[in-house]
Amino acid sequence: MRFVYVLSALLVAAGIAGAGWLIGDGFVKSREPVRYVTVKGLSEREVQADLGFWPVRFVATGATLDVARAALERSEASVRAFLRGKGFSEEDIDVQNIMVEDRAAGYNAGNTPDEYRFVLTEDLLVTSGKVEELADASRSVADLLKSGVVFSSDSWSAGASFIFTGIAGLKNEMLAEATQRAKESANQLASESGAKVGAIQTVNQGVFEILPAVEIPNDRPEKQIAKKVRVVTTITYFLTD
Repeated sequence: MRFVYVLSALLVAAGIAGAGWLIGDGFVKSREPVRYVTVKGLSEREVQADLGFWPVRFVATGATLDVARAALERSEASVRAFLRGKGFSEEDIDVQNIMVEDRAAGYNAGNTPDEYRFVLTEDLLVTSGKVEELADASRSVADLLKSGVVFSSDSWSAGASFIFTGIAGLKNEMLAEATQRAKESANQLASESGAKVGAIQTVNQGVFEILPAVEIPNDRPEKQIAKKVRVVTTITYFLTD
């Protein structure tokens, strides 16, 4: 009987030791470093702007409000005729604002000539998908000077601006391309280290950027019709043996 007790105790001790070894082995394996690689994939497209905006600001002066208003109406008529001649419709042209200034009420009222007492400023906005025509019109404003239109100094050199609104139609294709290029980079890095690319750990699809096709220092990128759409995807892959 004593032998049986001793044998049972030995078996229990062996079982506990075996369980301890299994737990310890599992713990060691869980502490093995997880290998992964983080890569970026780039996708770019050359596109043309499909919508343009041209703010046109002009001024008129007069000794009385009626005189200044009549001059402003003549200038507006000249601007509208000019735009119609460039192929734009009345639906493309909106009056944004009309400002009235009485310089006789200002600090330097005594130095203001009577014929320039009232200053009226009008803002028109031309919006069109005919971007080439809009660019041509904004470069031809000198023709309006001949008809007596006086532009505000802060908008004379502003010109037209252009945007691209078709990103939604490019998203799926560009994200797929960026992801594929990221996977190719991951495979190359993995092969160099003797590993294989496993499952995806994290994905950052990035932000779509619309850039000028030609990046010119100190230039205003919105003035270019040619654009470049870019997205960079960042993906982290697990590596396996």
